[in-house]
Amino acid sequence: MLPLISAKPQNLSPPLSFHFPLFPSSPTSSLSFHPPLKNTLRLRIRSVDAAQPYDYESHLRTQHFKSQSLKIAILGFGNFGQFLAKTFSRQGHTLLAYSRTKYTDTAKSLGVTFYNNPDDLFESHPEVVILCTSILSTEKVLQTLPFQRLKRSTLFVDVLSVKEFAKTILLKYLPVEIGNEEDRISRAERFLDVFAKEGCRMVEMTCAEHDRHAAGSQFVTHTMGRVLERFGLESSPINTKGYDTLLDLVEVTAGDSFELYYGLFMYNKNAMEQLERLDMAFEAIKKELFGKLHHVYRKQLFGNADEGVEDRPKVQKLLHNGAPPSADAVKPETS
Repeated sequence: MLPLISAKPQNLSPPLSFHFPLFPSSPTSSLSFHPPLKNTLRLRIRSVDAAQPYDYESHLRTQHFKSQSLKIAILGFGNFGQFLAKTFSRQGHTLLAYSRTKYTDTAKSLGVTFYNNPDDLFESHPEVVILCTSILSTEKVLQTLPFQRLKRSTLFVDVLSVKEFAKTILLKYLPVEIGNEEDRISRAERFLDVFAKEGCRMVEMTCAEHDRHAAGSQFVTHTMGRVLERFGLESSPINTKGYDTLLDLVEVTAGDSFELYYGLFMYNKNAMEQLERLDMAFEAIKKELFGKLHHVYRKQLFGNADEGVEDRPKVQKLLHNGAPPSADAVKPETS
């Protein structure tokens, strides 16, 4: 209610009248007080309805927003940690970070509170802790963390590119899973919702399934990118779209450390198989190319003398006992 005060001199000396609304929503209800004054000045205070500086719907939206926000700690604030921080910050989550390298200024620019040691960070009781360390250093980092300073319900998340290894070491140092507790399940779902809001497609699978797929996609991609980088792939005035794609691949993979690539190889048991398959595929292509080249050389040397002979495959059938036939039994096919 907005009070309006008016002053008007009078010849008479009536009592001073104050009108106070009993309830903000009821401007007609008031309380009057008449002190015995004999002044010639009469004061009247009236009230009128006015919009309150309170938006209930906005309040509900704010409360819902806060209920969905999380306090997230990022361990390892390198390129990927900073990338995640930008997304988390945009969605309104409270962010904390720790890294061996001091990123105080970078963290501040992203709205992240940076800590110089994990003890102070863990005493802030984050709801979620994300391990953004390299594959090779993850176990060493876990060995140094002061877990006793955290709440038991803290959710730990890894973003490693290998999952069977991650599962093994997390169960070794943090032998507590999400379980069936409603608040823990809710926290995990709220965290996953962060990525769903950004348009990510969430695919649920086992750690073994992930590593098998990752070896056939991520490891192969990194391998080809590094091979082309060593090859010295460079842009030219007549680039095709396919060639530009290869240049982009080199640029992306070259931005990652060799430590990451080595971790993909070392801690994914499927990586060696993929490497061998790549090697066999390359050798098969070379063999096919050199085979064609050999045919061209023979034609240049001998003309058409053996035309038709090389082109017709020799069929060698096994005997019933599994042994190959004798030499004179092998004859070229005739038309």
